Amino acid sequence: MRLTWIETRLGVCRLPADAPLPEWTARPAAFCSATRSPEELSVVCEAALIPEEVQSSGPWTAFKVEDVLPLNMVGVLAALLGPLADAQISVFAVSTFATDYVLVRAEDRVAATHALKGAGHEFA
Repeated sequence: MRLTWIETRLGVCRLPADAPLPEWTARPAAFCSATRSPEELSVVCEAALIPEEVQSSGPWTAFKVEDVLPLNMVGVLAALLGPLADAQISVFAVSTFATDYVLVRAEDRVAATHALKGAGHEFA
């Protein structure tokens, strides 16, 4: 697959399940993903925007699958996560309607690049 690194340092946040989507996530054209479950509101956004009092993890960096992926396509994440698991690299995956993003800890970016290229993926 063709992949592209997103240069923005990201953070992964955990907020109470009933929390509103924070204003600090509303920066136009910035990467932001929010998922609400009965247990929590998880937000992935630019790490620099996250207030200190918010439970978060980071910095993370992410790569994007460059192709638009049909929703019935099978094995996309497996093809990406397998080589990263083999390299002992922790991930946080985010999917959108059109494609997938995989976050790795910022300090693992070089190792992740080598693992993915070794599995036949290419970076733009």
